[in-house]
Amino acid sequence: MSVLLLRLAGPLQSWGSAARFARRTTENAPTKSGVIGLLAAAQGRRRDADLTDLAALEFGVRVDQPGTRLRDFQTAHHGDTLKAMPLSERFYLADAVFVAGVSGEAGLVQRLYEALLEPVFLPYLGRRSCPPSRPVTIAGPLDGELEPALREAPWEASGWYRNHRAASFRRRGLPPPDEVRLDLLLDSPPGPDRLPDITLRDLPLSFDARHRRYGLRGVRTTETRVPVAAGAARPSPPPHEPTALLTPVAPRTD
Repeated sequence: MSVLLLRLAGPLQSWGSAARFARRTTENAPTKSGVIGLLAAAQGRRRDADLTDLAALEFGVRVDQPGTRLRDFQTAHHGDTLKAMPLSERFYLADAVFVAGVSGEAGLVQRLYEALLEPVFLPYLGRRSCPPSRPVTIAGPLDGELEPALREAPWEASGWYRNHRAASFRRRGLPPPDEVRLDLLLDSPPGPDRLPDITLRDLPLSFDARHRRYGLRGVRTTETRVPVAAGAARPSPPPHEPTALLTPVAPRTD
C-alpha cells in the first residue's frame, strides 16, 4: 500500500456533507467527497467520470489547526433570466490547517501525486472561492499504512497559531508542552465487531451536476500526539500594505 499526504491550508475552507435549500453548512474537517473531488479535478476527470477507483481509497484527516467557523450571506441572479435568487446562508472555516491522506494501490497514488504537481483544474478547499494558501502536496507517496503516516507527519500549524498557543500557557504560568494533541478522523469500514463513531453521507458515487450521488461512510475518531518541534514554525504573513509597491511621485513645483 502507498500513502499520499496532503496539506489543506487556506484563509477559508468549506467541506459540506449536506446542503438543504439555501443553507450550506461545513463539517469541522475535510470530507472524503471533497478531497476526492480535488484529486479528480487535478487529474482532469469530468464530473460524469467513473469514481470507483478514487472512492475505494482509504481516507483520513488530522486537525492541525481547527480554525474558526464563519457565516456569510450571499446573493445571486439567474444567468439567463437575471431573476434574483433566494438569499443563501453559507458557512466556512477560517484559518484552518489539516493534513489529509489517502491510501491505496501504489500506481494510482503515484499518478495522483503527479497530477497535483501539474493539475488540469486548480485545486480548491471545498468550494471554488476557497483556494489553498500553500502547496497541497507535502511530499511524494510513502510506503506503509495511512494511520501511522498521519500520526507521524510533522505538525503543519501556522506560526501565529503556534505562538498564540504557547502564549496561552505562559499566561497561566505554565511552560508550553513539548507535544500537541491533535484529532484524527479515519475511515471505519462496516463490520460486526466495530461501529463507527460518526456516519456521514460522504462517499462520492457521482459528481454529475444532473444527479450528484453520495453513499454513507463510517468515521472513527481518535487522537494523536505530535512533537511541537517536529514541524517547522511557519512565519506569519507580513502586514498588508496596498501602497507599499507604489512608486512615489515628486511633488509639482510649478
